[in-house]
Amino acid sequence: MSEQNRSSEVLLKVQEKYFPPEEIVKRAWIKDYEKLYAESIRDRESFWAKVAEELHWFRKWDKVLEWNFPYAKWFVGGKTNITYNCLDRHVQNGRRNKVAYIYLDEDNNERKITYGELLELVCRIANGLKSLGLKKGDRVSIYMPNTIEAVATMLACARIGVIHSVVFAGFSEGALRTRIEDAKAKVVFTATYTKRRGKKVELLPTVKKAIEGLDFVEKVVVWDRDSEGIKEGEKFVDFYELVKTSKPYCEPEEMDAEDPLFILYTSGTTGKPKGVLHTTGGYMVQTYFTSKVVFDLHEDDIYWCTADIGWITGHSYIVYGILANGVTSLLVEGAPDYPDPGRWWSYVEKYRVNVFYTAPTAIRMFMRYGEEWPAKYDLSSLRILGSVGEPINPEAWHWYYKHIGGERCVIVDTWWQTETGSHMITTVPSYPAKPGKAGKPMFTVEVDVVDKDGNPLPPNTVGFLVIKTPWPSMLRTCWGEPERYEKYWKTIEGVYFAGDLASIDEEGYVMILGRADDVINVAGHRIGTMEVESALVDHPSVAEAAVIGKPHEVKGESIKAFVILRKGVEPSEKLVEELKDHVKKVLGPIAVPEEIEFVEKLPKTRSGKIMRRVLKAKELGLDVGDVSTLED
Repeated sequence: MSEQNRSSEVLLKVQEKYFPPEEIVKRAWIKDYEKLYAESIRDRESFWAKVAEELHWFRKWDKVLEWNFPYAKWFVGGKTNITYNCLDRHVQNGRRNKVAYIYLDEDNNERKITYGELLELVCRIANGLKSLGLKKGDRVSIYMPNTIEAVATMLACARIGVIHSVVFAGFSEGALRTRIEDAKAKVVFTATYTKRRGKKVELLPTVKKAIEGLDFVEKVVVWDRDSEGIKEGEKFVDFYELVKTSKPYCEPEEMDAEDPLFILYTSGTTGKPKGVLHTTGGYMVQTYFTSKVVFDLHEDDIYWCTADIGWITGHSYIVYGILANGVTSLLVEGAPDYPDPGRWWSYVEKYRVNVFYTAPTAIRMFMRYGEEWPAKYDLSSLRILGSVGEPINPEAWHWYYKHIGGERCVIVDTWWQTETGSHMITTVPSYPAKPGKAGKPMFTVEVDVVDKDGNPLPPNTVGFLVIKTPWPSMLRTCWGEPERYEKYWKTIEGVYFAGDLASIDEEGYVMILGRADDVINVAGHRIGTMEVESALVDHPSVAEAAVIGKPHEVKGESIKAFVILRKGVEPSEKLVEELKDHVKKVLGPIAVPEEIEFVEKLPKTRSGKIMRRVLKAKELGLDVGDVSTLED
């Protein structure tokens, strides 16, 4: 762990605290974190029952938690519908004409949709799904841009108990096919294209290639963005034709709290991506609560999360948790710095955004453009600034605080995962923050930093981050692979192994230092080394490949590949570009290695396992550590 210890030495010196302004403390939902946290640990079930009572249930639960290690059930026997809590509840309580989303594309075309209009659109799509023969428990894959249509499709699935699996629309056909095939999706929703940097990025051709030979895919519903007409044959259905011919109201399915809500695929350390399964009740309760208290959401707030719905951040903090709170959100398609680096800040000014949630990668990108860009705009409406996806380094934290927040906003640095479903570690807005440290555990969440045998480590020592007890929004299993789910709880026996390195200081502030396993975090996107290696080996010129993550000043990490070529193949710049194109085709642009180095051999154990840490240590000029198990 020498590399992490070195980086931690720098960060552990950062002990200054930033106290929130008095007006934010006065307004905050949580005034006394320490007192409430202690109460939540004493009686976690009463804590979550109280939160759950703020939401609508068709039938109240019999029991808050049933814990049979490593499997949990929350709100046992409770019946609810997450879309009823996100939409109907607000429409009935006077928010029918309140704007739910303000959507913007790269050309600044704006579209607003109210809670009442969104409810009708969701109901029409849900009835359309029923007309296609879908029923509770069936799966739908969604491969769409960051748009109202995509959000409404997710909600329409949840309305009738269909399990949605959203696939980021930047993935190529290979990655899309893997996810459609694993979920056995009966229907795929897509759009003809998305737009990025002024160019159309075709989506429909990718879907057509991805579903070739997959007989279980019965229909593809296509949002025809230019109204050119869908000419693909009987399997392909026009999105808005389906909407127009469907009834405007759909009764919400009464879902058991433990009924599946969605599958979201996340990169693992081995083989294919894991289908993380989230269920209805616990996920709804914890995303609602964390949205409300971490972002300090109030009736008049304008909220903006810059993530894509293809990731867990989009699911929890663009869709479900935010709609459950009934606030108005921005939903933005396209690149953050196109047509110029002022794009985002112009929206903050125009819409008077109060809460802004983005990734350190974006912040570092804007740092490179210079503070003159945000300085052109009035950002005085901002109150809360959030950070997500990877640890935010102190330099980026200070820049964000000064140039975006005007030294008067609170920064909430949130640590959580696809698997956790919602925020697990952060500082609530009324509590002081430490730059470079995520903060303290969320209510009822008990964390520790331990060695490989599970022994707690002293303060300021780098070890493995673990969670000691169950929480409502936790994943319930990995789709079709319970053994992969159980591994989270059995890697270090008796606790949830997060796969991240961390340290805890004397005051209980947690600092996250990045992944402990073979997952690379590129611009907040988790990419498994195995996925990239498999894509490279799939090329006819490649015999073997190993991939590592390297520190990158903007993306956090970049990908470097070490490649052994087949006999008779000569290394060349042309081949480097060919291999990059191949990875792009198989997995998508986010997984393309920034560097490819041709090598004669790779460091391996006697059992044949590639020692990526040795490659990484050599690459970064660090001590390679124990190499006693190396074959050569």
